Amino acid sequence: MSKPTRVVIVGGGFGGLTAAKTLVKTDVDVTLVDRQNHHLFQPLLYQVAMAGLAPSEIAVPIRTILRRASNTTVLLAEVEAIDLAHKLVKVSPGPALNYDYLILAPGARTHYFGHDDWEHYAPGLKSLDDAVEIRRRVLLAFEAAERETDPRERKRLLSFIVIGGGPTGVEMAGAIAELARYALGRDFRRACPAETRVLLLEGADRVLSSFDPSLSEKAVVQLSELGVEVRTGSLVERITAEGVVLRSGEVLAASTVTWAAGVAASTLIAKLGVDVDRAGRAKVALDCSLPGHPEVFVIGDAALMLGPDQKPLPGVSPVAMQMARHVARIIAQEAAGDGRSEPRPPFRYVDKGSMATIGRSRAIAEVGALKLSGLMAWLAWLVVHIWYLIGFRNRLLVLFNWAWSYLTYRRGARLITGGRLEAGPPSLKQLESTAPQPAAQA
Repeated sequence: MSKPTRVVIVGGGFGGLTAAKTLVKTDVDVTLVDRQNHHLFQPLLYQVAMAGLAPSEIAVPIRTILRRASNTTVLLAEVEAIDLAHKLVKVSPGPALNYDYLILAPGARTHYFGHDDWEHYAPGLKSLDDAVEIRRRVLLAFEAAERETDPRERKRLLSFIVIGGGPTGVEMAGAIAELARYALGRDFRRACPAETRVLLLEGADRVLSSFDPSLSEKAVVQLSELGVEVRTGSLVERITAEGVVLRSGEVLAASTVTWAAGVAASTLIAKLGVDVDRAGRAKVALDCSLPGHPEVFVIGDAALMLGPDQKPLPGVSPVAMQMARHVARIIAQEAAGDGRSEPRPPFRYVDKGSMATIGRSRAIAEVGALKLSGLMAWLAWLVVHIWYLIGFRNRLLVLFNWAWSYLTYRRGARLITGGRLEAGPPSLKQLESTAPQPAAQA
């Protein structure tokens, strides 16, 4: 008897997980590798950062999701390198993995455009650790403002800057404004909402540039209603512990800065030695495979594929999931011996629309020619995100927490953890004190 086809999937995000689930009832042996033990519902990550949801409500262990997939093995490991010539995936810890087919879905990372030192002062939002750190900084800023007697310093502590006017930046800015105005304003005496300042900085001429211009304008209006100051054409020159310096020379003092201005593909793609674009995405063939390596597929945020408009497909979960299903079907057919000699069908993305939430009863949505804003767009956004949450339990928890927050303006996950009580980014001395120390010599 011949051995089953070996499929290795790198990444347990939307793309990798969808590929594994699509291959469940096929005659292939699947190994899914991820350095995290959980699948993260990233569209709601900002809710964790703004104390609206707990981390466990938007994350589920990968093993739990795939526990009934008898042909699938889940490994918690870091992929160190990929040997394309010998079809090997080198992981740590553990032995190398042989494959007949390889699906690369490692996702994306925060991109600082050559200024990686800014990460210390302006964290991005890509993981649960990022969300918890941002939550810590925002809540500590209010705690410090409550103790502060100098009005000028209190104003700086209650100033928050979000850099990047895409969906993540808009969601973050709106959520900070809502948190300050409705949730925290009732609990503090000196740190009052009237002193809170939220700035959204965008380098282009408008926010949400992927949406229709009319929806971008409506988004600005809705942000303004929440008290967010939107500033377009604002390019960042420097970020420090005191705030942001613009290229115009203007200094914006703030205790908390978050980065939502750019993403790049995982560094794993660069190690392959294949053609990549400026964002580090691998240029793939029409079937999502690497040119010259038909057994290797790259999907999701790590893949560069042009749409009908000759623009790169967006780095959103529907693209990754549709790519994953397409690739899984190709592997299943070829593993079964069906149509191996026939040309592979090209991938075609079906755009089901775009949405961005701004705050309570505030959002925009664009589905073909249909354009929505305000309450109707927010309700549509709510239904879509609840539906795609992994696990029935999580859907109930998120729905209950959102309903509770909507009716009471309260946030139930306002926990400060980790021990540090100072507002703003940790000092270099604090980072050195928490760094692992070398083992003592005998």
